[in-house]
Amino acid sequence: MSDIRHDWQVEEILELMGRPFNDLLFAAQSVHRAHFDPNAVQVSTLLSIKTGACPEDCGYCPQSAHHDVALERERLLPLDEVLEAARNARAHGASRFCMGAAWRNPTDRNLERVVEMVEGVKALGLETCMTLGMLTEAQARRLREAGLDYYNHNLDTSPEFYGQVITTRTYQDRLDTLAHVREAGISVCCGGILGMGESRRDRARLLQQLANLPKHPESVPINNLVQVEGTPLAGTEALDPFEFVRTIACARILMPRSHVRLSAGRTQMNDELQALCFLAGANSLFYGDKLLTTPNPAENHDRALFERLGLHPLEATDDGASCENCGGEDIHAA
Repeated sequence: MSDIRHDWQVEEILELMGRPFNDLLFAAQSVHRAHFDPNAVQVSTLLSIKTGACPEDCGYCPQSAHHDVALERERLLPLDEVLEAARNARAHGASRFCMGAAWRNPTDRNLERVVEMVEGVKALGLETCMTLGMLTEAQARRLREAGLDYYNHNLDTSPEFYGQVITTRTYQDRLDTLAHVREAGISVCCGGILGMGESRRDRARLLQQLANLPKHPESVPINNLVQVEGTPLAGTEALDPFEFVRTIACARILMPRSHVRLSAGRTQMNDELQALCFLAGANSLFYGDKLLTTPNPAENHDRALFERLGLHPLEATDDGASCENCGGEDIHAA
């Protein structure tokens, strides 16, 4: 199962998801240990550099201009504020600094301001990640020239369920942006959101889309829906926590050398559930009190959890892979 594949069938993934819980976690943990230090976690910090007034109508997102949400809109942050936040993130153990802007797509003028941020954060010794919406080929190349390491652009859910969540951007639009990013030589951060009312088959189809990309995303964020009053998905029935863990385990098996990230929704998880996610193969998380506009566990709580579980954060120069992986295939939040 640990071989890299790009031809997964949905019925194979559903069979994995339906296995006895202990068997599934054993398989996922075995794959995880074959490719990573099982006690190392890649730590990222996420900052909203431009908040609210997004023209997209994503049903989960409080930043959409379509939804009546109590959210203060903000213009693009000045460079010095972004760099100060990056220094603080580095001081608290983050190896990657992620920046998100609530845009459908950046203008070329705004992109140049973002380029300054990438260059400044890189100079601090941090890996850089951006999520800015859709990109053209030229914009992706410009970000790569600036030194951008990762670009986040989630698929969110299955192609079949997608239209029930978003109508202002197509699934193909998202795939096109991922292709532009990959062609520019930027690493891909791409995952989805669970608990939006989708079926298990939808979750399997999401994982199938990710695992069957020409190259697996280097980072796979798995979000647990944060229900925000005023958004269309507020009031959705919460996902069974064990189903969330099953999805993490399947992501690990399907994409053995990707970092699988616990993203939004960790405030809804107790420590025991997060520990199960690490056991299932999650090896990355967002660190800091807020993810864009939604709450996240306090930094001191995460540090205490790491200590209780014997986990340690990766350095920015360490990919977390074991020596056996040498030479292998290399927001909601990012």
